Amino acid sequence: MSTVVLLVVTGLGLGALYFLIASGLSLIFGLMDVLNFAHGAFLSIGAYATWWASGHLPGAGSDGFGFLVSVAFGVAAGTLAATLVELGVIRPLYGRHREQILVTVGLSLAVPALIQAVWGADPLTFPRPELVSGTVSLLGAAIPTDRFLLIAVAGLVLAGLLLFGSRTRYGLIVRAGVEDRAMVTALGIDVRRSFTLVFAIGGAAAALAGALGGLYFGVVTPFQGTSLLIFAFIVVVIGGTTSTVGCAVASVAVGMVQQFANYYTVAGLGDIAVVIVLAAVLLTRQGGLAGATAGRVA
Repeated sequence: MSTVVLLVVTGLGLGALYFLIASGLSLIFGLMDVLNFAHGAFLSIGAYATWWASGHLPGAGSDGFGFLVSVAFGVAAGTLAATLVELGVIRPLYGRHREQILVTVGLSLAVPALIQAVWGADPLTFPRPELVSGTVSLLGAAIPTDRFLLIAVAGLVLAGLLLFGSRTRYGLIVRAGVEDRAMVTALGIDVRRSFTLVFAIGGAAAALAGALGGLYFGVVTPFQGTSLLIFAFIVVVIGGTTSTVGCAVASVAVGMVQQFANYYTVAGLGDIAVVIVLAAVLLTRQGGLAGATAGRVA
């Protein structure tokens, strides 16, 4: 029983990490119709900025408040990077999907290479605050505390994204701008600002995933964002490319499948099991778990 509890909570924690990454992808694609392959680069920037801040930024550190400062710095760095990418690279390429893919793939390769050039390829130990360094006993299982932190943060991000997409002025403007940008512009609304905001929010979610992913894995590496991005894309496809709720459900499913398959079979088979789930969803539900008729960021 304790083993099952441990696998369930760990799977939920891994699913929460996947959701933080995939939610930004889903938000950017669902509201802006941009397929961003550079999303993993924002994760890496957030992870390394958090790691750097913990040892160099005044007020930051491994204690509870200091770690929050480090995470805030990492999220700010990822958000700034996403904003600059949108302004300088993505904005001139709206509606030109082939060029978007080429340039974001290039960024996804260049940023980790730059990080590796500065800090090396070896894994760097990630700071772990005392507040989440221990374990919690649950039904006989010793659960790492950071799993609960990941689950709680992912829940807050899910609620925030749903409110942004359906209840805020900027969310409604972007949704209208994707459908008919000329009409929105004719009404005197600068839809470009809203697009930049959405891209920045997606980058912030990825950077937050990088910061908290360091807690989950205990280390950061230059290409950590690239490897996690693969599973984030799988989550988005399974959950429905324009559904935040479907993305959350798919994240949990992928995390659970990986954990249980890796434990009860052989290590590494969990990744194959996830691909099998992806194939099954594509063959049976082409719109993902959310269905082909799901609304954007529903």
